[in-house]
Amino acid sequence: MISLPLFAKDAPAPVTDAALLERLRLIRSENVGPVTYHALVQRYGSAKAALEKVPELAQRGGAKKPIVICLKDKAEKEIAAVQAFGARLIAFDAPDYPELLKHIPDAPPILAAQGQTHLWASKPCVAIVGARNASANGCNFAKKLAAELGEAGVIVVSGLARGIDTFAHQGALATGTVAVIGGGIDNVYPPENRNLFAELRERGCILSEQPFGMAPHSRSFPARNRIISGISRGVLVVEASAKSGSLITGRFALEQNREVFAVPGSPLDPRAQGCNALIKEGALLTESAEDILNVLRGQPRILADSHQFNFFDAAPAPEPSAAELAEARKIIEQMLGVTPTSIDLLLEQSQISPNLLLTILLEKELAGMLQRHPGNRVSLLYI
Repeated sequence: MISLPLFAKDAPAPVTDAALLERLRLIRSENVGPVTYHALVQRYGSAKAALEKVPELAQRGGAKKPIVICLKDKAEKEIAAVQAFGARLIAFDAPDYPELLKHIPDAPPILAAQGQTHLWASKPCVAIVGARNASANGCNFAKKLAAELGEAGVIVVSGLARGIDTFAHQGALATGTVAVIGGGIDNVYPPENRNLFAELRERGCILSEQPFGMAPHSRSFPARNRIISGISRGVLVVEASAKSGSLITGRFALEQNREVFAVPGSPLDPRAQGCNALIKEGALLTESAEDILNVLRGQPRILADSHQFNFFDAAPAPEPSAAELAEARKIIEQMLGVTPTSIDLLLEQSQISPNLLLTILLEKELAGMLQRHPGNRVSLLYI
């Protein structure tokens, strides 16, 4: 069994019910995504203070109507529904929030969790993903690898989808497995995995960042995938076509400084094209669980040198003056377009301070005029 130390740090203090309520209200408010949430909390020092500033920021950004703030009673009903279902909400700075996940730039501010939430705290996690229309051999291999990784002391993470995901969870049920789903914590998808879902609630763990009761939709699956890779030290792709969603998980893994593993396949099988392409691009060719374990043993302190910012202990950033904002806003509005642009490039070419740029991007996003993209890029929704 491998033993990989996680992070040597003081455990954060428990999150109070009142603080959880304000944080849930903020992330459930209109036009507030994970990146914007963290930026708001960093700037204003707390979710409560951020909620008070959001309407003003949206108005300054050019919102054509008042932004919708999540009401207190709506957030309270969601918390009650989650608890009645037998799950609970874990805030970003709670002691049992997955530590590795904190280090991705768009970490979920709040996760709904049900089951054994201690799994990722004591053992390393590895994701196994792949095709929904997987071959019998591919499914069998995924199940075998998951079982062997589990026996070696690894927690297997996947997305509870048909095909490879299903068999990966089944292989690791006895040793520990985490399912990250695209709908609310109460939503069983696909329906045929209802029994597996029930087993995971008892023997594994289910995670979701989506509101309780929400059915999965096309946009929620890429968001789910970045959690699958973010909670894991590496991602193994077993079978994937050239346009498979599993490749999105692989790309997230690369952006998050995780290892990417891929099982090679016949060039005549379309389900092997994605994996073979990943290997050409530098993914580690994987034929056994030992191939993965050897890499994990060589990186016992992954992200140990990463200094994750504690948004909740930070002093609020100074508010720019109206004159500074007006001048900087003209510059940034001219530089932005419908084509995604790197924020680093905006900062370099505009020659304005990071504080000013952050404020302007917050204004535009809260006004519903800005969209964020992977790779720290942004674009206007329209001109």
